[in-house]
Amino acid sequence: MRAGLSILAFHRVLREPDALFPEVIDAARFDTTLRWLARFFRVIPLKEGIDALFDGRLGRRSVAITFDDGYADNVQVAAPLLRAHGMHATFFVASGFLGGGRMWNDTVIESLRIARDGEVDLGAWGLSECNMGSPAARRVIIDRLLMALKYLPPEERDAGVKQLRGSVAGTLPDNLMMTPAQLRQLADFGMEIGAHTVNHPILARLDNESARAEITKGRNSLEEIIGRKIHLFAYPNGRPGEDYGDDHVAMVRELGFSAAVSTILGTARTSDDRFQLPRFTPWDKNPIGFSLRLAAQRLRYPN
Repeated sequence: MRAGLSILAFHRVLREPDALFPEVIDAARFDTTLRWLARFFRVIPLKEGIDALFDGRLGRRSVAITFDDGYADNVQVAAPLLRAHGMHATFFVASGFLGGGRMWNDTVIESLRIARDGEVDLGAWGLSECNMGSPAARRVIIDRLLMALKYLPPEERDAGVKQLRGSVAGTLPDNLMMTPAQLRQLADFGMEIGAHTVNHPILARLDNESARAEITKGRNSLEEIIGRKIHLFAYPNGRPGEDYGDDHVAMVRELGFSAAVSTILGTARTSDDRFQLPRFTPWDKNPIGFSLRLAAQRLRYPN
């Protein structure tokens, strides 16, 4: 089998486990994951790995680590662990959320995290029969509401989020996202910064002019902050044909990016489109399952 590049995708690394989102990796599990990677694989910078893959120089068992969106815990929790293990990662940042605050989906999550059962009228979303009497029940509502909102036009989505937030009493965290200073700190650590649009829209739901502006302005903002060229792009949500299309792949190529990543499952091979490389998230909690998952992804494209 030819050499392939396994690209791992993360979003957050929490300080402590979250009962509402137990699958989201916390510091202890991330540290363990990095130990497994160091033991079984060769972790390399993403751009270096992509260039080596298509030049025929990629070594066996090569892995690259990526993060999406631009959460502050990437700097506060993940980066120190990466540095302690001598590892590199690429951080795809949605520039419009820099400066603290929350992404729209986090407003939904944090609102429903603190909402009292019956406080929120969910009838407009077809969830009137739901209750929030347990973390599991609350999570079902969150997942269904996020899916209902995600594919709305941005104005309708934001109006729905605002309505939800207005119905819940209490304070939400306003420091979930990186500041520009933290972004510069990541770059100064030697980590790579990649573009992820401005507002994290579903590109397929925008007209081409708006989609191009999101891609271009997102990259330009990041370059201005870190003072370096941005080479890589990640499609928001990342599913081809549903979240982005051929027009957006062409835009990314024409705008001068060197490669782009999706959320197609699998390991990147030379037969893949350089501007639609696959990624996946390893959820496993033991080294055997972790290694088997990476092996399974490598077998997905046995060319």
